[in-house]
Amino acid sequence: MSLTTDPADTAPRLVSRVALGLALLFAGISHLTFARQEFRAQVPSWFPVGADVTVLASGAVEVGLGAGLVISRRRVSVGLVTAAFFVAIFPGNISQWLEHKDGFRLDTDARRLTRLFFQPVLVAWALWSTGALEAWRNRSAH
Repeated sequence: MSLTTDPADTAPRLVSRVALGLALLFAGISHLTFARQEFRAQVPSWFPVGADVTVLASGAVEVGLGAGLVISRRRVSVGLVTAAFFVAIFPGNISQWLEHKDGFRLDTDARRLTRLFFQPVLVAWALWSTGALEAWRNRSAH
C-alpha cells in the first residue's frame, strides 16, 4: 500500500472525517464573513501578507479542505494536505499567544497557551479520520 492508496473506510472514521470537514467548512465560511476581524488576531505581525488577505486566503483553503474531507474519494491525500495545513497555521496560534492578541475569547495568556495543545489533536484527527495514518504505517508492508 502506498501513501496515496486509501485504506478501507470505517464508520467511526467516516463520521469523524465528515465532522472535521463540516467544522472546516464552518470555519472557512466564518473567515470569509462574520468572523474576519476575530481571525485577524491569529495573523502574526511579522507575516509579510496583510492580515485581511491572509484571513480570506486561509478561509478559502479551509472551505476547500472541508469540502474535500466530506466528498473526496482521495481521503489519504486530503488528510495529508489537511494535516499540513494545520501545521502551517500553527505559527499564527503561537504568535497570538506571544503577541497577547485577543480573539475568540482567547483573552488571557493561559487561554492562548492552552489552545496551542489542541493543534496536534487537529493534525492527528485529520490523519486518522482519512486513513492517512494507517496508510503511512502500512506503506512498507506492501
